[in-house]
Amino acid sequence: MNIAVVGSGLIGQAWAIVFARGGHTVKMWDGDPKAVGNALTLIASQVADLKAAELIDDPKALIARISGCRTLEEVLAGAEYVQENLPERVEMKKEIFGRMDKIASPTTVLASSTSSIPASAFTEDLPGRARCVIAHPVNPPYLVPVVEICGAPWTDAKVVQQTLDVMQSVGQKPVKIHRELEGFILNRLQGALLREAFKLVEQGYVDAEGLDVTVRDGLGLRWSFMGPFETIDLNAPDGLADYAHRFGGMYQSIAKEQTSTEPWSEALIAKLEGERRKVLPKDQLLARRLWRDRRLMALAAHKKTVE
Repeated sequence: MNIAVVGSGLIGQAWAIVFARGGHTVKMWDGDPKAVGNALTLIASQVADLKAAELIDDPKALIARISGCRTLEEVLAGAEYVQENLPERVEMKKEIFGRMDKIASPTTVLASSTSSIPASAFTEDLPGRARCVIAHPVNPPYLVPVVEICGAPWTDAKVVQQTLDVMQSVGQKPVKIHRELEGFILNRLQGALLREAFKLVEQGYVDAEGLDVTVRDGLGLRWSFMGPFETIDLNAPDGLADYAHRFGGMYQSIAKEQTSTEPWSEALIAKLEGERRKVLPKDQLLARRLWRDRRLMALAAHKKTVE
């Protein structure tokens, strides 16, 4: 399959690796003429890390399937599937999807990597709106395989299925979202946990490191290989319903204290920023991100042996 990647930032680079690793031919384009060349250099480095982690077999063949283009017309020529990765701005999405809808073949699927904007917000007026869909990844998608697939009310069901099929063909874990909502599923779950985490620190119950330890060495250990419903299904003698009946009252009582919609205060943000910078100085952020990715590679390699 011929894949077009529009936008060659970190997410675009990661998608190029995903599609090329899956055996597809990938062409990349970016509005900044220098960006694609830089992206190809970074991709080569990332692919080398994947090889070192034994997550790919033939890095040269993978890289050979990825090339850059100078124009949007060139990258869309012959493309069967497009993955757009521009910034989270509605007007920018409208502009690029309008251009792509005019240029791409009528049968080409136009997918966006947006992490929060529903497709209906930027595709409603397009003649080809039925072939537009959201395919929201988790960063970096070549290491974290979940992809949220969500159409607008007018997206053709066949397009949604095509997108699911494409993702499955490259080893991702697509999740079909049945109707639009802001933030989709993953960010809403993450947001709920973050709101409670910020609140617990703000009210003095725990500090940033203690909160991180609770998730990292508590909830996160189970969540690395099972979801919350399977977790509670296994945490009561007779399964999920038994758990709900045993602990439902406790969670209902807690929920009454979790109704605030106030924004995070600048004082709280500064407090947490200060605690994090004591643990990790700002000039070490990049090194820690690279460490994170190596740990994800090790986890991905381990999960391949047990799935």
